[in-house]
Amino acid sequence: MKIRQFVKKFVRDERGVTALEYAILAGVIVAAVAVGVGYLSTALKSGFGSLSNQISSATS
Repeated sequence: MKIRQFVKKFVRDERGVTALEYAILAGVIVAAVAVGVGYLSTALKSGFGSLSNQISSATS
């Protein structure tokens, strides 16, 4: 029951950042991560390929 009361109180609370602002902030963070991964994808692909080769060599 305490969780339900907390959620109701949280929903009615209009102080501070609203849920919409949290959603916008989360969207911006996701977009930034996606752009960062896009720029680093070549390096990540190369790094994981190298790691895969090393593991294959070690198990042979």
